[in-house]
Amino acid sequence: QVQVVESGGGSVQPGGSLRLACAVSGNIRSVNVMAWYRQAPGKERELVAVLTSGGATTYANPVRGRFTISRDDAGYTTYLQMDNLKPEDTAVYFCNGRFNNTWSPAPWGQGTQVTVSS
Repeated sequence: QVQVVESGGGSVQPGGSLRLACAVSGNIRSVNVMAWYRQAPGKERELVAVLTSGGATTYANPVRGRFTISRDDAGYTTYLQMDNLKPEDTAVYFCNGRFNNTWSPAPWGQGTQVTVSS
């Protein structure tokens, strides 16, 4: 079983920055894809950013140019650098991925809260 743990959230003013981290552990032989999601109150969970094992990245339109997804060399920690944060970025942020050349994701973690307000 693969586990994911998110960290790094907090409360910031508009224009501020945060760096989220996603640590994966368990029976990991390879990390094929990692992604960040977010869920605001009353809204569905949405995909924010994707990083493939080959280094390709994709971003949702609302965060493009402001957020950057990256990983450490081993691929066991994935980061989301968030700059120029806006109130609409307020949400619980989750990470997940595809592991061991399968389509099975890890169970959802508890996420990390990001609050952007003045």
